[in-house]
Amino acid sequence: MTTLRLRPEGPADTGPVRRVLAAAFARPDVSTPPEVALVGELRDTDAWVPELAMVAEHGGEVVGYALLTRVRVGAEGGGTVPALVLGPVAVAPHRQRVGHGTAVVQAALDAATELGERLVVVLGDPAFYRRFGFTRADRMGLTSPWSGLGDPWQALVLPPSTSGDAPVPRGEVFFPPPWSKV
Repeated sequence: MTTLRLRPEGPADTGPVRRVLAAAFARPDVSTPPEVALVGELRDTDAWVPELAMVAEHGGEVVGYALLTRVRVGAEGGGTVPALVLGPVAVAPHRQRVGHGTAVVQAALDAATELGERLVVVLGDPAFYRRFGFTRADRMGLTSPWSGLGDPWQALVLPPSTSGDAPVPRGEVFFPPPWSKV
């Protein structure tokens, strides 16, 4: 029986990750889904956290991907504090609905917890993300360009790391420039 291997993305994974994203987000109206360019552009920004770009590998093939990158949240009294955004999350069409998406997202969230991160936001299907503990972000005092979408705009407070219990940020979530193209 082949097992699923979950690990951070390595240099040799760029092409396979691109293929998974292109297949998972394929649409007839675009030749290359914007999620493919988003990941490529995020790699070249300060938002990129290499340990939080997770791949799912099955039988030596990259079949899933979950990415957490840096965002900033406006803090009370000015300034911003760091947080993370989850996305894109993708599973190769021939490996969907067998738990690979859940596994790779959980691996990314576990890695973020180990790094001492406190907050993750996501724009996605509430039925999927609820299983990880995500709830409506607006109810947590978080706003963004997607706040008006309601239920799909979600946030998750990660468990405190061993370094302490930092306060959970609230306010406007600021995304790195590549996100404006999605």
